[in-house]
Amino acid sequence: MPRQSYTVGVVGLGYGRAHIPAFQQQGCQVVAVCQRDVAAAQSVADRYGVPRAFSRWEDMLAEARPDIVVIAAPPHLHHPIALAAFAQGAHVLCEKPMAMDLAQARAMTEAAASAGRVGMIGFNWRFPAAMQRFHAMVEAGHLGRPFHIGMRWLGGRFADEATASTWRMDSAEAGHGAMGDQGVHVIDLVRWSFGEIARVFAHAGRAHPARTVVGGGKSADTDDFCTVQAELASGAHVTFTVSRVARGINEQHMEAFGTAGALSYRLTRERARWFKGELLAAGSTGNLAPVRVPTGLPKSAGEGDPLEVTGKATIGPLVKRFLAGIKKKQSPSPSFEDGVRAQAVLDAVLESEAGGRWVSVPA
Repeated sequence: MPRQSYTVGVVGLGYGRAHIPAFQQQGCQVVAVCQRDVAAAQSVADRYGVPRAFSRWEDMLAEARPDIVVIAAPPHLHHPIALAAFAQGAHVLCEKPMAMDLAQARAMTEAAASAGRVGMIGFNWRFPAAMQRFHAMVEAGHLGRPFHIGMRWLGGRFADEATASTWRMDSAEAGHGAMGDQGVHVIDLVRWSFGEIARVFAHAGRAHPARTVVGGGKSADTDDFCTVQAELASGAHVTFTVSRVARGINEQHMEAFGTAGALSYRLTRERARWFKGELLAAGSTGNLAPVRVPTGLPKSAGEGDPLEVTGKATIGPLVKRFLAGIKKKQSPSPSFEDGVRAQAVLDAVLESEAGGRWVSVPA
């Protein structure tokens, strides 16, 4: 019996373009794409065989009426688009961060429940093979009781002061900078494997004080780098650093140590088939040693430009879970609830940055 083919509309075609091959490889029909520059949207539509392109998301919802709406627009639009999509009966896959604040994230979750529709968050960095194995080994008790976890997520996309500003530099549109781009993924990976974050202490900075937002109306006001200390509900300690101005590197690294062992995960984006990642493990004795981790992905996952590879290799497995959830009429993790909990931590990080103190995360 052939599987059901869902129709999909994608709002936001920067990172959102990665979702198109991810849904197409899972047998869905991407029927509409949308961004403010309609000529650019039409170019993307032509590239992937999408029949319609729109400049306004309201028009896309009203005219294309997709079964699934992907929200990859700037975060200040996530809340209104999600509420409109659910009201129309669509399921929603929303990019991170989920919203501008916890109140919006909760309202989106309530709208999904009221509509009886599936909502998931684009926490695609759970899905590299080595991270999946890392999580499974933690769940199986390899670490014993975790003591401390460390992570860094470094890239240099905005290291050069001459790089053109984007909406990511404007808190009115983005809410956060590096913390919204990378830090929210770190929060999710920590929560996923180790449980809830109870309190945080954060210190952030901006690399180029002269940089302005798009149009030059005000100074850029989102973080370029941030270091967070956290305590988990379990009592374990977490420290992580994120940066979008770190020259010469594009890497994720997570390590954890406990009563019974240690784990070290690394993903370096410049390597061939980088989406596999690397994993090292140590038991109660001996040093960290490599763990063999098959990718479980077809060769075609590594074909295409970098954004297409990201889509097929990391968003594709998330989409597969999303579609299974729709069929079962339930929202699998990473669900909107995961998005809400991550948003609560982001809000606490902002409060800590502003006050220079430890801030408790709402339960």
